[in-house]
Amino acid sequence: MLAARLSDARFFWEQDKKTRLADHAKKLERITFHEKLGTVADKVARVAKLAEWLAREGIVPGCDPALARQAAELCKADLVTEMVGEFPELQGIMGGYYAREEGLDPQVADAIRDHYKPVGQGDEVPTAPVTVAVSLADKLDTLFAFFKIEQLPTGSKDPFALRRAGLSVLRLVQSNDIKLRIDYAAKFWNESPQTGFASVLVDFLHDRLGVQLRDQGVRYDLVQASTEWGTGFDDRLDRVAARAKALQSFIATDDGANLLAGYKRAANFLKGQTFEPGSVNPVPEPAEVALAAALDTAEPAAAAAIAEERFEDAMAALATLRAPVDAFAAAVTVNDPEPAKRAARLALLTRSARCRPWRRRLFGSRGRGRWPAPRRLSYTGFARLWRVACRTGPDLFFLGPASSWASPALTTASCGLSAETGLFQCPCRV
Repeated sequence: MLAARLSDARFFWEQDKKTRLADHAKKLERITFHEKLGTVADKVARVAKLAEWLAREGIVPGCDPALARQAAELCKADLVTEMVGEFPELQGIMGGYYAREEGLDPQVADAIRDHYKPVGQGDEVPTAPVTVAVSLADKLDTLFAFFKIEQLPTGSKDPFALRRAGLSVLRLVQSNDIKLRIDYAAKFWNESPQTGFASVLVDFLHDRLGVQLRDQGVRYDLVQASTEWGTGFDDRLDRVAARAKALQSFIATDDGANLLAGYKRAANFLKGQTFEPGSVNPVPEPAEVALAAALDTAEPAAAAAIAEERFEDAMAALATLRAPVDAFAAAVTVNDPEPAKRAARLALLTRSARCRPWRRRLFGSRGRGRWPAPRRLSYTGFARLWRVACRTGPDLFFLGPASSWASPALTTASCGLSAETGLFQCPCRV
């Protein structure tokens, strides 16, 4: 039996060698990839274009764009060979052998052989630049394509193995120190600045990253606390991971305890408070002057450190606010009878509360076959989140300016929420 199978393999090998891989690749037009996404040949064309772009933009360092495109154009060609038709588990592997037999560049042959990697959690991660470009492009194309047509994983169902593709992207990015902006890549892939599916994909990848780092000992909630950058989600996965790891290590230190304590004390004062922004206290007390000076020093120092992605330095700069906030709270009457003084002091505390190296989401877009529509939380919905937070969450949450997501009834309710700053503190941890 074994001799017969080996004889068949020998026959297939000799037959397949008679046709160049480029000619095999033309037959991919006969194979449907997905009814809404065209043929395998269409997918190969998208992957080749994306792999070349990843190399040309320097996202995959040291990669030759021409070799990346050539390898991508041939990476699926062995699917139509006699050998892979008989032994499907050899796809990719046989393509590498045929490429070497044909005399193609060894980097191209290796990329064809290994572009499916990493397949599982324990699989080897490619590090050769051409292989990385093709492998990353192949998986990104799969994610972009299925998220665009709204074929997303739901519950335990993942017919297109998108969760596995997402974890593969994460491992490629982490193992090769790739600084890839998902939204930027999606715009190139889609040939349009309109990439609504990209934000859903980024949220999906953040969730996958949380699961992956949790297995490495990083708390899931700290990963989710690190998923925003500027005014939206951070689409650079390497930066989210770096921030989460820095946050976990920092909060275990004395400076971390000071940062949290100062942050929570400022938030306590702000709960349920409303004031006119822009007010100035004409005769500030020494503690007010000291806190304003500390903020003037800490804010630019933290901003500079964050811009340079020195996240622990940013947190250390913000931790210096603990003493000025404590002194302010002890020496100053925040709710002064004079409206201008009260507003100016609340504005100082708001600045303190907004000096944060993280943001915490209690809810986000979770695609289930369609785009999540923007919605505003009712008091009942917030109460449900409140109960979950009190049971499992950290002490303090940042939800963003309440006017962007909360119903009017909620912003006026006394529920531990500051409408101006978006800060919420669990009542059982006050």
